[in-house]
Amino acid sequence: MIKKILLATMIAGSFGAGVAVTAPALAAVVIVREAPPPPRDEVAPQARRGYAWQNGHWQWRNNHYVWNKGSWVKERRGYRYNQPTWAERDGKWVMTRGAWARGDRDGDGVPNRVDARPDNPNRR
Repeated sequence: MIKKILLATMIAGSFGAGVAVTAPALAAVVIVREAPPPPRDEVAPQARRGYAWQNGHWQWRNNHYVWNKGSWVKERRGYRYNQPTWAERDGKWVMTRGAWARGDRDGDGVPNRVDARPDNPNRR
C-alpha cells in the first residue's frame, strides 16, 4: 500500500516539475527587472531565398543575459517574421520572442489576401 502511495506521489510530482521547468523556456514573453546590455553589432548576411534573418539578441537564461547570435529561420509562406524585442514597461524589461505573424507583409493595415500590392514598400 505504501509503495502505491509513493509511486502515485512521484508520478503526480513529476507532472508539476515538468511544467515548471519547461514553461519558462517556452514562454512567449519574458519579464526581467534589469535592463539588457546594448545589442552587439552583427553584420547581417545577404538575403537568402526561402529564409528570414533573425537578428542577434540578448536572452534571459538562468538569471542572467546570454547573447544569442543571429541565424537564419526558414520562411513560412503568407507570414512575416517579427524580430525578438526588449521594451521597458513599468520599470521592468519585457522580451517578446521572435515569432511568425500571419498576414500584412508591408504594414499598411490591409491583409495580404485582399491587398492588390502586398509587398509595396512605399505604403508604410
